[in-house]
Amino acid sequence: MAKNDFFLQGIVADTFIDAVRWVLKVPKLKKIIIGTAFVNEEGVRNLEKDLTPLANKVSVFAGIRNDITSKQGLARLLKIKTSVFVVDTGSRGIIFHPKLYLAKGENNTRLVIGSGNFTPGGLNNNIEGGLMLDLDMNERSDKKLVSNIEAQFKQLLDRFPENVSLIQKSSELDLLLKTGRLLDEAEAQPPRPISTGRTTKTDTVPRIKLVIPFLPRTIRRAKSKPAILRPKPSKNLPSYLVSTNLEHVWDSKPLTERDLNVPSSRNTHAAGSISLDKGRLDEHVDHRHYFRKEIFAGLKWAKKSRSVEEAKAEFQLMIKGISYGDFQLRIAHSFSTTSASYKQHNAMTRLSWGLAKEYVAQRNLIGRTLSLYRDESNLVRFVLEID
Repeated sequence: MAKNDFFLQGIVADTFIDAVRWVLKVPKLKKIIIGTAFVNEEGVRNLEKDLTPLANKVSVFAGIRNDITSKQGLARLLKIKTSVFVVDTGSRGIIFHPKLYLAKGENNTRLVIGSGNFTPGGLNNNIEGGLMLDLDMNERSDKKLVSNIEAQFKQLLDRFPENVSLIQKSSELDLLLKTGRLLDEAEAQPPRPISTGRTTKTDTVPRIKLVIPFLPRTIRRAKSKPAILRPKPSKNLPSYLVSTNLEHVWDSKPLTERDLNVPSSRNTHAAGSISLDKGRLDEHVDHRHYFRKEIFAGLKWAKKSRSVEEAKAEFQLMIKGISYGDFQLRIAHSFSTTSASYKQHNAMTRLSWGLAKEYVAQRNLIGRTLSLYRDESNLVRFVLEID
């Protein structure tokens, strides 16, 4: 990394993760100050190995009451024994919004300041701007700048004791969660549709291709559910208004022509379905059984052949923020554990696109991600989101 430099994350190869790691390697470290608007678990996970050996010198100031900072993110910081201060302005109209990473050493202080929050988006995935400074503590102006930063964070603590709190145990995070000041990532919902309708070609903007690899979300193992059918929601209401508790259960890898049933030539036969494979699931989750035994356990399954059973379910389809309505789609599962496909750890469950094929068979969706959500209040309804 250069001594004093600017980077536009995604346009150049440098990222906030790289920059923060550079900051943390300052020689003869004395203290670390991190000031950030948003913290989530995946953000902390990406820097956990770097922070853990330095944790007793780390103070994190994190904004809350913003519908983004999560209990899981702050709990992970507590677990590695950093000092965690939450900044609650007492108003959703005023939020704590800095993005600053500072490590003070005996002779040098390294600072990164810009727009990158302590989240995967801020640290890597978004287009963010950052300024990196390597400050000489023997230079009067540099030393004054560092002292000024330290003084203002101390002033934040001293002047606003009712708004800035040191979190010392996880039960304090539980209270913040109950009072709506922290987000529970286990109950986080997908984006709401920005509009509804049955047009597929009005949004022609391609997904931007940045020069840095995308950090995917970690998919937690879905909570097991009893195989009970719940009442279907009213047909009179749009599905995205009915569901208030969606569980995020799977992300695909970048979608291919085959996944989307986009023929590569006139002679190519489209299968009409997508394999529900490993995708972004945790390495310990066996995708061969996951969808049948956990995600779609509440459906009515019927045997169709010696080794295949089928079921149907309602899926709301969202593409790039637009809802295209509800579709009844067929799911097929091969339950043979002696087949070559099973032994090779291939996908054993397939989702047929049915009438939704008209909307997904679009070249401008290649390379995007398909996310699957389950309605926890109605086990026969799901949301498919391509973004």
